[in-house]
Amino acid sequence: MKIEQKDIEYLKSIVGSENVFSDKAHKIAYSYDATRERYEPDLVVFPRNEEDVSKILKYCNERRIAIVPRGAGSGFTGGALPVSGGIVLALEKHMNKIIEIDLENMLAIVEPGVVNKQLQRAVEEKGLFYPPDPASEEYSTIGGNVSENAGGMRAAKYGLTKDFVVALRAVLPNGDIIRAGKKTIKDVAGYNVAGILIASEGTLGVITQITLKLLPKPKYVKSYMGVFKDVTSAMNAVFKSLASGANPVAMEFLDSLVVKAVKEKLNIELPSEAGAILVGDVDGNVLEEVAFQLETLQKSFKENGAIDFKVASDKNEREKLWKARRGASQSITIYGSKKLNEDISVPRSMLPIALEKIYEIGKKYDLVVPCFGHAGDGNIHVNVMVDGSNKKELEKGHKAIREIFELVVNLGGTLSGEHGIGLSKAEFMNIAFSEAELNLFKRIKEAFDPNGIMNPGKMGL
Repeated sequence: MKIEQKDIEYLKSIVGSENVFSDKAHKIAYSYDATRERYEPDLVVFPRNEEDVSKILKYCNERRIAIVPRGAGSGFTGGALPVSGGIVLALEKHMNKIIEIDLENMLAIVEPGVVNKQLQRAVEEKGLFYPPDPASEEYSTIGGNVSENAGGMRAAKYGLTKDFVVALRAVLPNGDIIRAGKKTIKDVAGYNVAGILIASEGTLGVITQITLKLLPKPKYVKSYMGVFKDVTSAMNAVFKSLASGANPVAMEFLDSLVVKAVKEKLNIELPSEAGAILVGDVDGNVLEEVAFQLETLQKSFKENGAIDFKVASDKNEREKLWKARRGASQSITIYGSKKLNEDISVPRSMLPIALEKIYEIGKKYDLVVPCFGHAGDGNIHVNVMVDGSNKKELEKGHKAIREIFELVVNLGGTLSGEHGIGLSKAEFMNIAFSEAELNLFKRIKEAFDPNGIMNPGKMGL
């Protein structure tokens, strides 16, 4: 439904004229995310609270006006792009409060616009710990993290966002406000509605409040780096060291292409003989446990072909070890003006085969494919590098991506470990899911959103 002046006036009556914008500047500002694709909304609205969201959705549902919930717009798959126009419901301006840090129950209750790093800092001041740490933690919001089920470098030990969501409040498209879950540790009454809303990418409703589990902050953290002669040795070391009793916080991977790029682009000193590098942390509340973890990793790494193993002696050395990993994404632009960045995920034991076959696909299409990422949980960032101005090369790149997805699914993996499906991966959903499964997704969507106003065009729904 095209937005009319009467719609704008009604929305202003709900949230105030200072929170409704139809000017070109706001449309452009809310037209893109990290994909750099652009779709302008008809309107940008900043709700002040859950009641505003309820009234807005109820009205827009009756008028069949599309709603696109948005946090920081930092997603890599177009999840917050208003592909059908309509209203971008921007939650970062007003709905950004930490409502409570419950020390007795070790919980945090937050609004969706709270920035991830802001929450981490707030709970750490209380001696607690919120582990999920996506690379975008300095600006991505908790609401967006929940909507995409974000991961991060600490997922190898602590898990994903879903593992810390205890309860949600959300507004359905018809304006109804629901509570999914309780503050209790155990809750097996009724369907797991919170589980359905997590990773739903704003296609089912608008999350307005999140209750998160917290942990005690570990007293000690040490960083390590293993240097390997080749990728296969490193990938074998990943799953074999974990199976042998190691439990690292993070186990991050850089292949030789990324190592070369980081050295060249950022002038970071790395071993010249490195065919692959694993970087990570271990933590614990007693030094003996940290030492045991490091010894276990070192032994397993050496047994699987590591040519060096280093442990940072202080904070400065920790930063040096992590600098290369943090610089990976920006550095690989030496291989092409555009990267087709996919975040595939496979069972850890399949990592050696997956990487071998991915490089073969790159050679088949004569494209460079540097890889890095969260090897400790089987989640690898595969970057098919192309000349963005060359149409034929772009076409080759997209063919390579399809083959990579087919490979990953055949190995028991999935299309996305953390970025989600959004717009950019919607066309590949039939690779990962059967017709029966896709039909089930569509029926769930229809049950929540029969008029199809919530974030249309995403996830192939």
